[in-house]
Amino acid sequence: GHLDDFFKELEKFRDRESVDYDLIHSHYWLSGRVGSWAQERWKVPHVFMFHTVGAVKNSTVGSEKEPELRTAIEKNLARKCDRILVATDKERGHLVQHYGACPETIGVVPCGVNLNLFRPVDKIAARKQLGFAQDESVVLFVGRFAPLKGIDRLLEAMAHLKHRQRLRLVIVGGDGNSTPESQRLQELSRELTIQDSVTFAGRIEQYKLPPYYSAADVLVVPSHYESFGLVALESLASGTPVVATKVGAMESILREGETGHVVNNGSSRLLADGIETFISRTHVPSA
Repeated sequence: GHLDDFFKELEKFRDRESVDYDLIHSHYWLSGRVGSWAQERWKVPHVFMFHTVGAVKNSTVGSEKEPELRTAIEKNLARKCDRILVATDKERGHLVQHYGACPETIGVVPCGVNLNLFRPVDKIAARKQLGFAQDESVVLFVGRFAPLKGIDRLLEAMAHLKHRQRLRLVIVGGDGNSTPESQRLQELSRELTIQDSVTFAGRIEQYKLPPYYSAADVLVVPSHYESFGLVALESLASGTPVVATKVGAMESILREGETGHVVNNGSSRLLADGIETFISRTHVPSA
């Protein structure tokens, strides 16, 4: 397959250039597979970083099932690599529990964020740029349109907030409005009769995201599973609070009640309460 071809070309390059590598650093299971071949062939240390764990995805409600090949390769990587990196302590626990990894080989390296790109920007200016009204409350979601991301329960949370005037949910992500998942979410918003207060902004390149974070009153991370949850960090760097489920690094990066709120379970009602808390701070409630 493609991985074999890639490794063969890598070996050709190594021979042609007379290059010897001292260390292999791979990310994600497919690259890890190639890294493990190189580890065996070149007899050098292999450092591997997990970004989500297949076995955890498979045991999470609402997740698309990962192939057995992935979990088998990940288990092998977790046991045979010289050093394993993860973004959170929680993920370290997952590797020990699901793959029998040795805790001593696992290091925790949290994700970072580009502070030159994501920084506080005036909300009025950001809203003007995006065409959002100054007097509305803006709730933001940024992410893929996968069932694992929990957009359904965010839409249900918005339905609990119908009583609030001038409330808008902006959904950034997806692969265009004609994809099945996008169609399904649009249909759900119609069923919940909130379609007029939901904006599907489509996929936005990362460098164009800052005004969205700055224009929002709150970012919501309603996921069933995250290995870290980088969008929350981008939002915090932009000065916008975050309401999230108990996933990834949320409990360690959010200061409860100050920069965000972690809901105890993923119920849409609790998400709605969290959202309301933060939009009430920035807007006088409508009569």
